[in-house]
Amino acid sequence: MTSPIEIEARYDVVIVGGGHGGAQCAIALRQLGFEGSIALIGREAELPYERPPLSKEYLAGEKPFERLHIRPAAFWQERAVQMRLGVEATAVDPTAKRLSLSSGQSIGYGQLVWAAGGDARRLDCPGTDLAGVHTVRTRADCDTLADEIASGARRIIVVGGGYIGLEAAAVLRKLGCAVTLLEALPRVLARVAGPDLSTFYEAEHRRQGVDLRIGATVECLLGNERVEGVRLASGDILTADAVVVGIGIVPAVDPLIAAGAAGSNGVDVDEYCRTSLADIYAIGDCAAFVSAHAEGTRIRVESVQNANDQATCVARAITGEPEAYAAFPWFWSNQYDLRLQTAGLSIGHDQAVLRGDPADRSFSVAYLRKGRLIAIDCVNRTKDYVQGRKLIEAGVSPDPAALADAAVALKELLPGG
Repeated sequence: MTSPIEIEARYDVVIVGGGHGGAQCAIALRQLGFEGSIALIGREAELPYERPPLSKEYLAGEKPFERLHIRPAAFWQERAVQMRLGVEATAVDPTAKRLSLSSGQSIGYGQLVWAAGGDARRLDCPGTDLAGVHTVRTRADCDTLADEIASGARRIIVVGGGYIGLEAAAVLRKLGCAVTLLEALPRVLARVAGPDLSTFYEAEHRRQGVDLRIGATVECLLGNERVEGVRLASGDILTADAVVVGIGIVPAVDPLIAAGAAGSNGVDVDEYCRTSLADIYAIGDCAAFVSAHAEGTRIRVESVQNANDQATCVARAITGEPEAYAAFPWFWSNQYDLRLQTAGLSIGHDQAVLRGDPADRSFSVAYLRKGRLIAIDCVNRTKDYVQGRKLIEAGVSPDPAALADAAVALKELLPGG
């Protein structure tokens, strides 16, 4: 008869996830004066590090990994944050307040913060388990891809025309690879931006030498032990030395859902990032919350800003200073010499206004819903981003003609501006 699992240790707060949200939650707890015990569970053996540079400066070899650490090892030691790395949370017992780990150990918690993010979504077709098929979600992912490129993999197929796929394509071109990018939808960035921005980035990637194919669905990956190519639904066969898949993530919430937490696309949280399970919070990419910036619908937001701000929200709740989450959403993407900055969410927009000329490689696209400015995409146009954000936060309904006039500073459209 197997003896019951004993709790190896107990912490006042256990944080599951070593990304931006998990790290920021531990930091914010200490900044707010929390003196209880804290443990951070990380699947990777690395200390918490920044994720956005992985598909950009790190993959390009422009930034060493040491510069990606959110804080150095001494920081966590000085603040008594117990790092339990290289181990995964596999089950949650909300009644016993116990967390089971992949190491076979079990630890207790007073409050649990789930910041596990998500796993790179895999292609649903034959051949996905072949060698040479990559994602760019972790340091190990990027290291493996970089090693293959250094060893002679020069023909790369990138699947996915979202930010990750486009950023990876840009870096791979910079490294001298022949890149083919496949997007199943009618345009790139279709889920997050309007046609003007999509058209610009499609033209830019083609100008940079990317073989960009729109409406291209992967039927299967070809090869024996190692990937040698891709067969499309059209019947076309493309040869490749490696394939990079960037088609989003699957929220890593199975243990919470199995424990009874509500959720379908991730795990549902309230305005204080609390799940439906007592003393369990969820933050970051895996947390689905009702957003005032998305017409009150429940969404997940995959961004550093969201992870960090939700982490602070949870830290406030734990320390007895609850403040409902209402942070303003913003994003960025670097591709080639283009700096895209986005303020707000364009979900549900009914009008898009182009500001400036894309041919100048400096322009903005403003999104309105029922006349009100709700989001703005700015390419190499930082002033528009800063001033546009203020307009959105002010709830302004600007004149579209004035909005489209690049000679008019956006701050002039503010009430009293």
